[in-house]
Amino acid sequence: MRILHVLSQKPDFTGSGKYVQEMILQGRAKGHDPFLVAGVSADFAMPAGLIAPERCKLLRFDGHDLDFPVMGMSDVMPYPSTVCSSLTRLQLVEYMAAFRRIVGAAVAGFRPDVIHSNHLWMVTAVTREVAPHIPLVTTCHGSCLRQHHLCPDLGRSLRGTLGRIDRIIALFGQQKRAIVDLLDIDPDRVDVIGGGYNELCFFAGDKPADAGAVQLLYAGKLDSSKGVPWLLRSLRRVEGPWRLHLVGAGSGAERDLCLRLATELGDRVTVHGVLSHRELGGLMRQSDIFVLPSFFEGLPLVLLEALACGCSIVTTDLPGARELFGESPPRTVRLVELPPLETVDRPFKADEPLLESRLTEALQAGMADVLGGVEPDPEYVGKVTEPYSWRGIFARIEGVYEAARKAQGKGQK
Repeated sequence: MRILHVLSQKPDFTGSGKYVQEMILQGRAKGHDPFLVAGVSADFAMPAGLIAPERCKLLRFDGHDLDFPVMGMSDVMPYPSTVCSSLTRLQLVEYMAAFRRIVGAAVAGFRPDVIHSNHLWMVTAVTREVAPHIPLVTTCHGSCLRQHHLCPDLGRSLRGTLGRIDRIIALFGQQKRAIVDLLDIDPDRVDVIGGGYNELCFFAGDKPADAGAVQLLYAGKLDSSKGVPWLLRSLRRVEGPWRLHLVGAGSGAERDLCLRLATELGDRVTVHGVLSHRELGGLMRQSDIFVLPSFFEGLPLVLLEALACGCSIVTTDLPGARELFGESPPRTVRLVELPPLETVDRPFKADEPLLESRLTEALQAGMADVLGGVEPDPEYVGKVTEPYSWRGIFARIEGVYEAARKAQGKGQK
């Protein structure tokens, strides 16, 4: 099967970027023929071994194909990017026209059997318009739903076209309900299939016998929507021996704030920057507690990766986390309740002391368990992680491809 993958941003270490990489690799392993269209920064280099230059078309930003930085699906990306809500009318027109040209060229030259796009947003709408008679499957990663809230007028202009997608993949049940409500479509056209994690990189190993302190780890974007400043401020109140490892990147004032707060905590915080999957897996196996204090997530696969490496978990009680861990997780998984938020990814200023108190309490309890010898139950870890191997995930997605082809064959929209 010839599969055209479409991504509005670069296929790197971020959520949808990792996802597209795995779709390409898993598809090739199953004998499919992949082709990639992606929007990338001027200096982007394709990850080694992912796809040959003649099997992709890249739309370069930063003064090449388009004058402005690549548009991120989140308002804060781990690299220089353009915020969607800040695009001028002319930039929007140029953006849509550029993707219309490059997707159209890929469709004409590659002649795909199926198109797999990512995000229920502008580039997917363009793809549907360019290729109305080719089966289209779209994965929602969550950030696109946030853009519908942040840019409501633009979102309303796209909904009719997005409603003509053949099949949509949601990462968890609550997200499916949000998609159905947003696009007013038949729930049977939305399949719930979570993302996966790389078992060759993320697996359990022996923890250090005595590191002298409880090793805490955060991995993700360095910005406020991920709760990093909240975490760093909470750690001022956490008693006992601890060290925090910060993994990831950010940009602008948000990154600068995170790095300043980390510096204020002295040598108890190590900033690692961006790590490869293998490097991150190794660091997870050396860590005791993985912390995800985010205010907004789709299905947070980094929690699966950390769990598979033997970490205890402290995370905010978001729908995606609840989907992974169930309603009654063991004590080595602590879900921190969030108060109502001011926006989809920002708390009310008045609630910040409450947030710090709750996170401090969860971290303190998690550290007490580590120091007391309480470890994650391997049986529970296996039960949670087993359904999320990439091989199994892609097998289910192949079924979605076939359903999309049947829908096109019957003329069902």
